[in-house]
Amino acid sequence: MLELRPSCEHCNKSLPPDSTEAMICTFECTFCKDCVLLLENVCPNCGGGFCDRPIRPKTNLIDENFLGKHPAGKRVVYNPVNLETHSQFATSIKNIPPEER
Repeated sequence: MLELRPSCEHCNKSLPPDSTEAMICTFECTFCKDCVLLLENVCPNCGGGFCDRPIRPKTNLIDENFLGKHPAGKRVVYNPVNLETHSQFATSIKNIPPEER
């Protein structure tokens, strides 16, 4: 089950569970859409791409699968990216589609 981290790893912008600004990589590294653009869609932690983070239902629509039963995570991962170093890393792979990296 997705952790639904509460903020952007780079800028620390709040990303509540219903945020349409939250993006994640396959390891759940969480960034806001503005920072994903800054990072050129290259995760600084794994080199993968990002996709929209799904939104967990607020109410029980079926089988207790909702925020009340499975709340969002509270663990903040704030680790600002060194953009100069990341740019050197991203340059070599940013033009390769994430599914081919």
